[in-house]
Amino acid sequence: MLSQFIGSEKRRMLGTLHFDFPEGTHAIGRLDAESEGLLLLTTDKRITRLLFLSGTPHRRTYLVMVKNVVNGDTLRQLQTGVSIRIHEGADYITPPCEVEIVEKPAGLFSGAFEHLEQWPHTWLKITLTEGKYHQVRKMVAAVRHRCQRLIRLSIEDMELGGLQPGEVREVDGATFFQKLKL
Repeated sequence: MLSQFIGSEKRRMLGTLHFDFPEGTHAIGRLDAESEGLLLLTTDKRITRLLFLSGTPHRRTYLVMVKNVVNGDTLRQLQTGVSIRIHEGADYITPPCEVEIVEKPAGLFSGAFEHLEQWPHTWLKITLTEGKYHQVRKMVAAVRHRCQRLIRLSIEDMELGGLQPGEVREVDGATFFQKLKL
């Protein structure tokens, strides 16, 4: 699903969800079409600026399935920073971040993803405070691993929890600002 309400592409979009979104609702910190997980929606246009464009860093945590087995040296490279290519071909060294190898999450292999489990892979939990274009995918590619699944688990204290694909959970304004540390 694309993290937008309307568009020219023939993919499923947010407007197809069975939920009566208020006028002016938009996505914050969009996910690319191949990514999954927590997507924040709001009618407050200040949130994107406060959350992603302010001088205060905000933590984002992802669950990442990469092809093949990740070793300790590779893990340390990811933790201390790797060189990735960003807009207009410039190289960028990612700042240090939290990366750990985690056990296979329960309930994530069904349908289209079932075949991935049969090949060597590693699940990583990556927490960073910035989000350059496709940054997590580029980081794991920089250490010679292919990202097979990317699931955003949280932004600050706003967590995906047991929310299933296509489900919507409303949060009151005070809780929203508190959990996002705004």
